[in-house]
Amino acid sequence: MENYDAIIIGAGPNGLLCGAYLAKAGVKVLLLEKRHEIGGGLITEEITVPNFLHDTHAIYMAMIDYAPAIMDLELDKNIKWVRPEPNMSMHFSDGRALSIYPDYERTSKSIAQFSAKDAKTYLEIGPRFAELTEKFLAPATYKPAVPSFQAVAQLESHEIGREIGEYTGKTPKEIVFDLFESDQVRALFLYAACMWGLDANIEGVSYLVPLLINRASQYRLTIGGAHRLAHWMYKYVYKAGGRAWTSQRVKRIIMENGRASGVELIDGEILKSKIVISSIDPYQTFFKYVGEQNLEPEFVTRVKDYEWESSSHYVYHMALNEAPQFKLGDKYPDLYKTRIHVVGFDTAQELLDHWANVKKGELHETGFNCCFPSIHDPAVAPKGKHTGLMSQHAPYGIKGGDADSWYRERETHGERCVNVLEKFVPNIRKIMLRHYITTPLDIENKFWDMGKGSIKQGAYLPLQMGYLRPNEYCSNYATPVEGLYMCGASTFPGGLVTLGAGYNAAGRIVDDLGIKRWWSKPAIVAKSEELGML
Repeated sequence: MENYDAIIIGAGPNGLLCGAYLAKAGVKVLLLEKRHEIGGGLITEEITVPNFLHDTHAIYMAMIDYAPAIMDLELDKNIKWVRPEPNMSMHFSDGRALSIYPDYERTSKSIAQFSAKDAKTYLEIGPRFAELTEKFLAPATYKPAVPSFQAVAQLESHEIGREIGEYTGKTPKEIVFDLFESDQVRALFLYAACMWGLDANIEGVSYLVPLLINRASQYRLTIGGAHRLAHWMYKYVYKAGGRAWTSQRVKRIIMENGRASGVELIDGEILKSKIVISSIDPYQTFFKYVGEQNLEPEFVTRVKDYEWESSSHYVYHMALNEAPQFKLGDKYPDLYKTRIHVVGFDTAQELLDHWANVKKGELHETGFNCCFPSIHDPAVAPKGKHTGLMSQHAPYGIKGGDADSWYRERETHGERCVNVLEKFVPNIRKIMLRHYITTPLDIENKFWDMGKGSIKQGAYLPLQMGYLRPNEYCSNYATPVEGLYMCGASTFPGGLVTLGAGYNAAGRIVDDLGIKRWWSKPAIVAKSEELGML
């Protein structure tokens, strides 16, 4: 029986990230992954036709330009990311298109088609949201959260913090509608703010709205596929002496005198360790692997309070025989350079109606975002061929049935999506070679830590964000169970491959182990601390 310093359950982005930092610090690390391949949501697969590579989960990388791991783990030396321009475009049925560029002037010019007032507003809020991101929202991602009363006091000490506090008290819809007058402009920026699951009508987490609107011009594409990020993180683990075992099913976390001291696999193999780190969700971690009998009643209650997301994603992957032809491409040639296309919504109300229908479990012929990665990375498809996908907010359970209804509805709903896309890409049916569908149920079945298809390992709600993610007992990555830590997307700062949770958890763990950090404090964090906001 081999002993380890740390066993990490789950070799997804945060498990790999935490493992890489710990292994470099001299910790003997073993990662255990349920699936046949490491990476979790960083997965690139040939699912349609051979030699067509599809990112079947994570694809829009939001924080590559800020994540400390990119430099710390030398990922920038081995992985290339591109930032297409424009980054996001919305196509309208009246023959117009609206685009978001990294350049504020170009975005403002696009907005001016719809409203001179909104164009001027963007020239003000574009740089301002970038400043809020640079000085607080991004730095805060890479430092453990503090209790709410302390966070409020720190934010109130600076005018940037006070402004973020004002946004927090509004809903995403209120923020976007207050900023812009054009219905089309509202539609695009509301989509940008809520595309990752923020509820447009819930206040309390809208401090994320300036960040998400800023990121709408900054999403990166990983050249060669998202799995390259997982691959190179594991290379770092391996070079530092750590190991990952795939196709491993954990039966339980071993408890000895109230302390986590290893794991037992379903085949009966015992693996001992000084600490155990879970990168998966609270339900599996505490109820399936630790067991309620080893937990205090108050803590059990708080774990049961944790909520999955109210919506998931329906994704339709495509192998294409040739390039898509955009209906509006002659008028707007930059559409052929766009990273993310949003189609099927002509007004903000249509978008709001779609989200309301999702909550009711209803499926309709409506809008979504789509992209064609091979336009920006030709290596993911044979020469002259292309890849594409449509991604739509969708319910986990379908009205009149349940989640299993997706087995019946998956192709029918795919036809609805193709019908919508055909209005904006007229040649889409002609060029489609084969498709592959992922439903919310498929997400849950593939990734057990994404209950009800929750791509962020749990909802973004006021009472399970910041210091309360997943709850006040586990907010700083340690748990009430001695020797057991958490490092996944159910901890602060959440999901979306920010490379934050695993990074922050590694810092907490080496501090507890009395090991000196080999990495330096990120410059953006130090600057935010100087301003008194962190």
